[in-house]
Amino acid sequence: MLSFEGIEGAGKSTHINKLKEDLENEGYTVFITREPGGTKFGEKLREAILCSDVPLGPIAEAHLFASSRAQLLKELTLEKLKIPKTIVIYDRFLDSSLAYQGVARGLGIETILEIHSHYPLTTVPNLTLYIEISLETSKHRQKLRGNEKDYFESEKDPFYRSLIEGYTIASQIFKDRFAVIDGEKSIDGVYEQIKMQTFKHILRK
Repeated sequence: MLSFEGIEGAGKSTHINKLKEDLENEGYTVFITREPGGTKFGEKLREAILCSDVPLGPIAEAHLFASSRAQLLKELTLEKLKIPKTIVIYDRFLDSSLAYQGVARGLGIETILEIHSHYPLTTVPNLTLYIEISLETSKHRQKLRGNEKDYFESEKDPFYRSLIEGYTIASQIFKDRFAVIDGEKSIDGVYEQIKMQTFKHILRK
């Protein structure tokens, strides 16, 4: 089980799809999913959160994400991982909650970890690929995309700075499973780091 993390504009989707193709070429069966979402229940929560036109309370956010995550683990992920040579790739997982709600929303890391102290939320990725970019790069890439901003994308600079701090804290807490990727490089340069870290992890197992 792999997870990709990063602030808006990090390029997670691009690299997830490239990695899926390379893993399948090596004989793995790969499933891609996202958070919140991945199940009928989760997708409804995703729409409710990202399309909200009123601020949600931090604890409400945290529990909504945890609910979506728990259902996705139960309904899809844990069953798929029973199959040999199967990899599930998550676009966001626990570390997003640590960064977004734990740090940026001010709930605290301990609160998020407590919510995730109950099965199946005790499940964590074998490898987390955190694509690290600056606030300036994030804003530039979001501007180039020109998409309408959702609930989180519409946040101001201080929120994004807190997100980066949150990811840094998570990477320090979970050093054994975190690989910090320099997301400021070219697309090929970023992907080479991701590929190297992924296959090094697989070979180590």
